[in-house]
This record gives sequence, structure tokens and C-alpha cells, in this order.
Amino acid sequence: MTVTSPNGDSSAKELATQHGLVSASKIPGLGDYIKSTWRRKDFVAELADARSTQQYSDSLLGRIWQLITPLLNAAIYYLIFGVLLGTSKGIENFTAFLVAGVFVFNFMQVTVTAASASIPKNDRLIKAIHFPKLVLPLATVVQQIQQYAVSLIVLVVIVLLTGEPLTLMWLTLPLVLAMQILFTTGFALILARWGARSRDINQLLPFFTRTWRYVSGVFFSITIFTATMPAAVGTALLLNPGAVYIDLVRDSLMVTESSDPIIWIMGAVWAIVFFVVGLVYFYRGEKKYVN
Repeated sequence: MTVTSPNGDSSAKELATQHGLVSASKIPGLGDYIKSTWRRKDFVAELADARSTQQYSDSLLGRIWQLITPLLNAAIYYLIFGVLLGTSKGIENFTAFLVAGVFVFNFMQVTVTAASASIPKNDRLIKAIHFPKLVLPLATVVQQIQQYAVSLIVLVVIVLLTGEPLTLMWLTLPLVLAMQILFTTGFALILARWGARSRDINQLLPFFTRTWRYVSGVFFSITIFTATMPAAVGTALLLNPGAVYIDLVRDSLMVTESSDPIIWIMGAVWAIVFFVVGLVYFYRGEKKYVN
């Protein structure tokens, strides 16, 4: 039997409140929002794994491309920049230097680019189910971390094969990677919100990331390249986040590379600032993702 009331709307609200129900459009506080996302960590991991499987499902070699792609990129860059353009001059172990730069930067570039499309690509899921949308860009980050792990294994092998010894500095690598992942996650969340507001961001991102790659010392030593330039130019290039994390990984794995202490400080600063700003910025746009 159905009971009706002239005050049906208010009665429904009272009933919902009595049973602890809230409006699907209501956004919880930041703390509860993070907890709600954390409760879905298994879903994030499964979604990331499913995307990785789907990405390579149509290729003959499957996930082996996770290994082949960065190696091919490194080989091409070695030929162009190391052999043809001669940017290897003054760098003792250019092979390890280049591969580290390519792998480290590629993780950041691919992650933020993929995250920018994470909301529009899941439009149907967003409209069908009520959940914290933070799950979607985080799944993208986790997916890229999985692929980055493969690249890092290859990097370590190459570093050792090119003559770099094991040193105590290798123990700093987990810290460097943690800082890089925090920075990349924060940057990815910023671009995820931008991508949700405008599809044009995906057209502009390749130009930005390409420029970012060229000023981050992926293929050359910023210190050597800017030796004859004003000090401010060299400092600006060295302290940009892309260059910072590349330098720190090289510093951790290569005795032929050494970073100034300010680079370590900036690694921590970029990580904390971007992660906090990115998280809060994405959270504040939560209501707009369902429009």
C-alpha cells in the first residue's frame, strides 16, 4: 500500500535524513571525500589493470610493448641527439644519462596527458553511478605507475651494464620516485579538471609537453648547455619540475652525475605543493563533473 501526503517532498527529505541518505549531488568534506576514495582503492587498482590490458589487447606482443616502447624511444633519441647533434659531449655515461631522462620524463608526460581525458572518457559511468570522481584520474596514475615500474627495471639494468657501480645513493631512489609520483599525481589532477571543462586541452597539451621535454634536459646537460648563458636562464631550467626529477634519478643511480642540494629541496617542494593544490583543486570541481 502506498501512502501519499500533501507534503510529499518534505516527508521524503525527512525519511531520507532518518535513514542516513544524502543527495547524490551533495559533496562531502575533503576528509570524508578522501576516505570515500580510499574505500574504493581496490576498484582503482582493478580499473588501472583493466585499462593496461585493454591498451595492448589488440597487439601481438601485448604488454611486452611496455618494455619495447621506451627502449625504442631511447634508441631514436640516442641516434638524433647523441650521434647527429652531439649533445653527448661532456657527459661521461651518455647512454645511462639519456635513458634515465627519457624514462623519467615519459612517465610524467604520459600520465598528465592521459589524466586530462579521464573525466570525459568516463562520462557514462559518471552519470550512472555516484562515486568520488577522484577515482578516475587516480586509476590513470596507477596504470602509468605500473608501466613506469617496468621502465625502471630496464633503466637499472642499462645503468649497471654501462659501468655505473652500486652505491649508497641508490637507497635514495625510492624517495625520489615518491616525490616524483606525488608531483605527477597533483599535476594530473589539475589537468583532469581542466580536461573536464574543455576538450580543447587535449589539443594544446602535446605542444606544452613537447616544449617541457626540450627544456628539461632529457637529451642534454642543462649545466653544460647554459654555461655561456645568463645564470638566471640556467637556474630556471634546472629548477623546473621536469628537470628536477630527471636530475634526482640520475643522481641516485649514476656516480658521474651529482645534483646541487637545492635540487633535492625543490623536489620536495614541487611534490608537496602540486599534490596538495591538485587534490584540493580537483575536489572543488567535483559537482561540475556530472554536468
